[in-house]
Amino acid sequence: MEDTAELRTALLRLRHASRLPVAFASLSAGGGRLRIVELSGTATEALRGLAVVSGSGLGGKAAALTRPLAVADYRTARSISHEYDGAVGAEGLCSMLAVPVVVRRSVRAVLYGALRERLPLGDRTLDAAVGAARELGQALAVRDAQRRAVQEAAALAPRPGEPLSSAAWEDVRAAHGELRRLAHQVPDPELRERLHAVCARLAAASGSERAAGESAAQLSPRELDVLAQVATGATNAETARTLGLRPETVKSYLRSGMRKLGAHTRLEAVVAARRAGLLP
Repeated sequence: MEDTAELRTALLRLRHASRLPVAFASLSAGGGRLRIVELSGTATEALRGLAVVSGSGLGGKAAALTRPLAVADYRTARSISHEYDGAVGAEGLCSMLAVPVVVRRSVRAVLYGALRERLPLGDRTLDAAVGAARELGQALAVRDAQRRAVQEAAALAPRPGEPLSSAAWEDVRAAHGELRRLAHQVPDPELRERLHAVCARLAAASGSERAAGESAAQLSPRELDVLAQVATGATNAETARTLGLRPETVKSYLRSGMRKLGAHTRLEAVVAARRAGLLP
């Protein structure tokens, strides 16, 4: 399931920072519903898969109000409705908090933390949960941006034999450079593989110029990253900022890439990489 890795990380952070023994998370299922999909520290599976309607129970109310909520005793709390008492009671939970995770003004998930005894949840505990929810929201926003980049770049990739205008090629090359940059920041191996696949598809679009029997130079991933930025017209300083490298390191990668490509200038290196199908 998408976003699972981010949810698991958020639950571990919540438990560590808040010292709460139990944590779980729901994801938006559309139509004003959330579904509990990840558990951490639970003794049973009673909560897994539970569908929560916006406005109902603790998490549903937190989602509807888009603010954190807490109760000292879930089963007797008068501030919430009690549609989910069976699952909560099966897990033996008592004090509980719920924090909505808002991404682009929409509730994407809800993080829960709980105790199996009736104790007040102080400000420090709630602050820790809010911090975990904020980090999760940022991680989901980044992942969304990466997905959009993959989709947009895939749409830009030309079909075999399809001519592109100069402006369209510039869009393709800019997308290729951005995807190569994003690929180094993606923790999810499946998404990283998709990014690399789209990069290869974009790069292959210019590889038809290679002479028969001519072998492509073997550039390292970082040499390709640098060349992809140079191909968009970026300076060494701009490339360094974009890739999170030192300017001297960029120069070193560029020199080694030029040597492998048999190029004497930056432009020659970019042209050679395009002829080899390494860059679009």
